[in-house]
Amino acid sequence: MHNTSGYTVRYGRDKGQFRVFILAGAGILFCVAAFYQGSELLLALGVAALGAAYYFYPLIETERPRLGANQYGIFVEGLGLIGWRAVENIETVHIAVRTLMTHELQIKLSQPLERALVADWRKMAFYRLLMRLPWKMSHNNTVRINLEPFDDTPDEIERTLKRMQRHYRS
Repeated sequence: MHNTSGYTVRYGRDKGQFRVFILAGAGILFCVAAFYQGSELLLALGVAALGAAYYFYPLIETERPRLGANQYGIFVEGLGLIGWRAVENIETVHIAVRTLMTHELQIKLSQPLERALVADWRKMAFYRLLMRLPWKMSHNNTVRINLEPFDDTPDEIERTLKRMQRHYRS
């Protein structure tokens, strides 16, 4: 999504709803069954399913931008704003997992993460600590973002971020 303040990407509307609602429904059913049967195993399964639904809950919050860019750099929810000068390379990597093809945006940093962040958003509210984040940090100073749940296509996200990087670094 393009607007006057930059480029933002949200999670797609149909990307996580099925997973969250099925896990929540199964968790509730297991907990109710555990209550009536007095089964600790069913209770453990119910709590595990509800925990997984809680973890994936951000996938159904489709109104919030999760990834984007503006004149200051690239922002990633739960990470912060990475300055353009700290971005060495942006590329999309295609990863084959069994019969599925996933797409991952890799942002290679030219300096350590602590210095690359213009704004650090890694400190979150307690209730969000166990929820899914869109990014992971690899050992070689690269921010990795799974692009599957996002609304825009992986190629469009990469192309837009590279275009903005060229524009704002010049």
